[in-house]
Amino acid sequence: MSITSSEQWVKSSYSGNGGGNCVEWQPSAISSGVVPLRDSKDTALPALTVPTTAWVAFIQHLKA
Repeated sequence: MSITSSEQWVKSSYSGNGGGNCVEWQPSAISSGVVPLRDSKDTALPALTVPTTAWVAFIQHLKA
């Protein structure tokens, strides 16, 4: 899968605007079976990809 900077990256609304440690993800990639994640402070670094199932489990755990 190719990850391009032109695709929309999303940051949690809990991150605020304080310049803290934030992770961004690409919702448009979910259908490909992987979710790209990146550091919002240094977007030039390569993105990390995780399986969609792992991302969904992680989000469900956070909501619980």
